[in-house]
Amino acid sequence: MKSKVFKRIMAAGFSAVMALSLVACGGGSGKDEGTKKTEVDVKYSDIKVGEDYTDIKADLKFLTHKTDMVDTKFKEYIAEFQKLYPNVNIEYEGITNYATDITTRLTTGDWGDICMVPTSVDKNELSNYFVNFGKQEVLAETYESNMLNNFAYEGNIYGIPSMANVQGVVYNKAVFDKAGIKELPKTPDEFIADLKAIKEKTEAVPMYTNFAAGWTMTAWDAYTDIGSTGDPDFAINGMCKGKDPFADRGDGTGPYAVYNTLYQAVKEGLIEEDPTTTDWEGSKGMMNRGEIGCMALGSWAITQIQAAGDNADDIGYMAFPISVNGKQYAAAGPDYCYGINCNSKGDQQIAAMCYVKWLVEKSGFAQSEGGLSIVKNDEVPDALKSLDGVELIVGNPAPEGEENLFNDINNDSELGINVSGSIPIQIVEETVSGGMTFEDMVKEWNEKWTAAQESNDITLK
Repeated sequence: MKSKVFKRIMAAGFSAVMALSLVACGGGSGKDEGTKKTEVDVKYSDIKVGEDYTDIKADLKFLTHKTDMVDTKFKEYIAEFQKLYPNVNIEYEGITNYATDITTRLTTGDWGDICMVPTSVDKNELSNYFVNFGKQEVLAETYESNMLNNFAYEGNIYGIPSMANVQGVVYNKAVFDKAGIKELPKTPDEFIADLKAIKEKTEAVPMYTNFAAGWTMTAWDAYTDIGSTGDPDFAINGMCKGKDPFADRGDGTGPYAVYNTLYQAVKEGLIEEDPTTTDWEGSKGMMNRGEIGCMALGSWAITQIQAAGDNADDIGYMAFPISVNGKQYAAAGPDYCYGINCNSKGDQQIAAMCYVKWLVEKSGFAQSEGGLSIVKNDEVPDALKSLDGVELIVGNPAPEGEENLFNDINNDSELGINVSGSIPIQIVEETVSGGMTFEDMVKEWNEKWTAAQESNDITLK
């Protein structure tokens, strides 16, 4: 079945979200002769998986954020891959605080052979750490071109997406039905009303924040872009160059509407009793059993929650409840991307290319994780077919010369959008404690963002 989803996707990838300078491949300590960059005369796009380099010998180390899969599905993948490449050994290392720890590990050059590329690497520094997979126009013959921009620089690709995610809300159909909810909410007001109905008519926690995990809170940041505006250029024009982007638009759209939805849910007692004691792993089973109404998570979470109990059919996915001129949008974009260490030896790089290509094109990983495959014409998973009528959009890339602009402003503002979840975390903390009002928080965010815009010489539109 040809993917209908990608027909609705507009132009290309998200900007990276945080700036952090790292040491280059030419310095520091690393493999063998320091961290000397290794060049191989092999094109990723030319490799025929299972036919080329099947006798290559290599030991690969793979750093991953998927700690729950290291001893399960990844072992199965290794076994399948070794049927084609029997002399390639692969060791996965799961890292719990991945976004933070991998940034530090990269500075050594001696971190391993494959990793999921962190957003903390500026685009103009990608070649200092990672192998060039090839020209975007060449890779676009096989992959959806608009999914390759996250780690593209000057036409070259340094990270291949493991899959594409859709940003929405996971919900329990049985709980919604028990609460008498006949139609999925399309506005913040409808969503809050539905959460109140769940609280009144069921025993379930209406919306579980997973606050204690920290990283889960970044889902709220992800909604503030395309999902709340329908604008593929909002990251650059609306956030980077817009005046007071967190201000109330007055029409239930934009970042204000997203964060206010979280604020209202907390204020009205529509979340778990004590957010500081939430349990991410436990929440998956709770939701499967109907003890939770919904959670703000990317589409990657669907299959994990479905697999956490006997009620997989009860788990559904919906767009974030905001409508722009009567229409709903959802951001579709790359999940973590595979990167190969430019310091690895030649055979290690080639073997790593073979494994990455097998993972992307042959393993079925994207579909099994509830995501979209970046391979052209691959099937859309059933869980996402329910988004019919919702327009999926990939944000346009930043103009040339502004590739790091969002990173720079975001970093200078210390708001950590899409990185630390500091805004949604603050909302929960201040609201539960009875501290700052929401309007005071909004004022603070705009002040910090404006100061960061000024320090980067931005002329506001």
